[in-house]
Amino acid sequence: MPAGTADVRDELRAVARDLLARGQASDGVPWRQLADSGWLGLEVPEELDGAGVTFAETAVVLEELGRAAASTGYLGAAVLAAGTLAALEPDGERDELLRRTASGTQVLTAALVDGTDDGLGGAVPFRLEDRPAGPRLRGHAGFVPDAAEAGLLLLLALDPAGTPVVVPLGAEAAGLTVIPQPVVDATRRFGLVRAEAVTLDGVAVLRFGGDPRAAVHRLLDRAAVAMACDSLGLAEAMLEATVAHARVREQFGRPIGSFQAVKHACADLLVQAAVSRQLVREAVRRMAEDDPEAGVAASMAKSYACAAAVQAAGTAMQLHGGMGYTWESGIHVYLKRATLNRSLFGSPAAHRRRLARRYT
Repeated sequence: MPAGTADVRDELRAVARDLLARGQASDGVPWRQLADSGWLGLEVPEELDGAGVTFAETAVVLEELGRAAASTGYLGAAVLAAGTLAALEPDGERDELLRRTASGTQVLTAALVDGTDDGLGGAVPFRLEDRPAGPRLRGHAGFVPDAAEAGLLLLLALDPAGTPVVVPLGAEAAGLTVIPQPVVDATRRFGLVRAEAVTLDGVAVLRFGGDPRAAVHRLLDRAAVAMACDSLGLAEAMLEATVAHARVREQFGRPIGSFQAVKHACADLLVQAAVSRQLVREAVRRMAEDDPEAGVAASMAKSYACAAAVQAAGTAMQLHGGMGYTWESGIHVYLKRATLNRSLFGSPAAHRRRLARRYT
């Protein structure tokens, strides 16, 4: 790590934690606040009005968003859309979209996979068809983050030659429908994107730089690591809240934290959070360095950290006693978010199958 990089990330973490501590982050963080903080353009090159840093800095923000269970459009814009645009061949349109992403003047997201699939999204959700009247787009993608709020959608498609490309379409394009999809997690929003013979008059098809299929796999790994980062922050928040509660809540004239069963439960949470942090840190490092083995680290982090976060929230609810099951405690917000994280961009079982294939 270059000298001073750790200090920059520590400062970013402190600023993010302070900003998200104001108000009730789970009720929503204003879009303008995300843009003014510079978070939307962290990975956008400096010449395009971004910060020009790496995924490692984005991961810091993702952890803090998970710690606060914050409701934002950050996943769709900064993780999926900005990551997709960065993987494309540079041209005027791509550069302008990155500039507008960094400034927050364009709300966008990317539909990279059909979220109804429990696998790792090997199938590209949309298809381009050659027609005498011009190319047309067909397909659908479910559970696309922030789709209903986005003004522009980046749709991953296969061209007639079978090569992955990206089609940027406005939300109001004829033949394109976006239907909000309610989920258990109230802090995030998803939508079903359906293209019914959308005619691409004047729409430029954007192509990936380098190997298109490798770029798609890298984008999906990036999304999986983003879920692991969110889950790590969530698990650590549940650990801290549970330990704090165990120190002050008394039963039989003594703090419940003095009971052996409670000590063991908190120790298990600590171990799981520590293992999650090591796995997530390694996955983030490999993603930031564009390591060829980043996919392996991504699957390890996603499968473990997301499962551990669900267990952490469940244990926190149990150790808080009856109040842990009340709406006022807020633990349900974390449990629901952790449950959704576990399913997005490949379940733990799907990622473990991916890892197992390396040894068969």
